[in-house]
Amino acid sequence: MVVNPVRLVGRATLAVVRGVGQVALFAARALAAPGFRPRLLGEQLVRIGWLSLPVVGMTALFTGAALALQINAGGERFQAGDVVPAIVAIGMVRELGPVLGGLMVAARVASSIAAELGSMRVTEQIDALVTLSVDPMGWLVTPRLWAAILSVPVLVGVGDIIGIMGGWVVGTTSLGFTSQGYLANSFAYLESWDVMSGLIKGAVFGGIVALAGCWFGMRAARGAEGVGRATTNAVVAASVGILAGNFLLTGLFFT
Repeated sequence: MVVNPVRLVGRATLAVVRGVGQVALFAARALAAPGFRPRLLGEQLVRIGWLSLPVVGMTALFTGAALALQINAGGERFQAGDVVPAIVAIGMVRELGPVLGGLMVAARVASSIAAELGSMRVTEQIDALVTLSVDPMGWLVTPRLWAAILSVPVLVGVGDIIGIMGGWVVGTTSLGFTSQGYLANSFAYLESWDVMSGLIKGAVFGGIVALAGCWFGMRAARGAEGVGRATTNAVVAASVGILAGNFLLTGLFFT
């Protein structure tokens, strides 16, 4: 009665540590895999970065607009409505831009990568690559991982601008701000580290998204059910990883 709960906790702890170690080794092997192919990287930059721009841009636009309305409604209680532009800009650049952009990319890209690699695993295409003496890590995982790391910060930067413009539209049409005054207040309190911290978060979140998709896709079980389970697990793991990583990075950067 006393040993069994301790044993269960020990087993769970060892399982978590073992899983983290396996994922870390998988990521290190993918980042350092030989046989770099610029063509494959370019294809993944388009698929992960360019094709994700519409959903990230729309999300940032409506988020910035809604944030301006909420901050104005709350600020009026304390006669602090003038801080709307600054808080929208800081909130988008530091937190909402990277997190929401990462979550949108996770929903679109992690599922796509897991489904694609899982289908290749089920149909034995990955085994065929090994038979042809082609490293599956360098051919399949490395381009996707580097493409996500490089493209998501760009998406975050574009999303930040669009989100600030969404707040500007609401501020100038509904909240009584002038265009020049709103933009001046938006950028008056922004610091370079605010922008850089968001871009660093974007790179980390991109790595988390691609790593989750590749990890679960490469380990998908046989059959359609295995591919579906890998896709679901990839999206869940990427989303939770982004939120947990955001908390850790925010604590590291701003405390």
